[in-house]
Amino acid sequence: MASLYTARQPDGQGRIHYTDEEHGTWRILIARQLAALDGKACDEYQAGLARLDLPLDRIPQLGEINAALMPATGWSVAAVPALISFDHFFALLADRRFPVATFIRRRDELDYLQEPDIFHEIFGHCAMLTNPAFAHFTHLYGRLGRHASKEERVYLARLYWFTVEFGLLQGEEGLRIYGGGILSSIGETAYALSGKPELQPFDLLEILRTPYRIDIMQPTYFVLPRLDTLYGLEGPGIMAAVAEARRLGLRPPRFAPIAGKQAS
Repeated sequence: MASLYTARQPDGQGRIHYTDEEHGTWRILIARQLAALDGKACDEYQAGLARLDLPLDRIPQLGEINAALMPATGWSVAAVPALISFDHFFALLADRRFPVATFIRRRDELDYLQEPDIFHEIFGHCAMLTNPAFAHFTHLYGRLGRHASKEERVYLARLYWFTVEFGLLQGEEGLRIYGGGILSSIGETAYALSGKPELQPFDLLEILRTPYRIDIMQPTYFVLPRLDTLYGLEGPGIMAAVAEARRLGLRPPRFAPIAGKQAS
């Protein structure tokens, strides 16, 4: 898929320059999303967001994010083009570097964007990367993906989708959000906890066998009992589950396919 956006390049001092309109887009996105997440985001995310101390009036510089991430978990962010290869993606995660496309969406795409922009990556994901369990799992995922075959990566993509992007957590005060795809989406934030989607307990094999589409509200979410559950996932166990999922095949999709395409 060709990107409709061009990532911003840093200057000689490593700073990225954005227009007033782009900063204005950030102000709109962060203000409404902070309000939407009240009582819905998990405690670990809220703690990470406080640690990041994101500006409300402008797009942050990547160095500001690194200054918070590095002391917390040893992670940093890396500026990338709008779209990168799987090889590049897994290599960055394996090196504890989270890819951030340095563009922000247009005003006519405030509510939904198929490709991740800087708001999605920083607001949705970076706060969780201050959490040791989440950071450990993301690093493990990168190392597994770097050495996986093309076929295995298709199954690993479902694990990332239903955890890092669209994961829910059973908090002490009820169901909470930890997946960045929900945390950064005004529509998905409301939908995920609305009672409309099917909620399933976290099950590695079921996740690997569950198809998804990137352009719809998710019909199914998987719920972690606690975030530390991610510490218990080990590389050999994950890859053994991938092999078993390949043997058993996918569950029937709970959505209509895109014309001419199969579900992921």
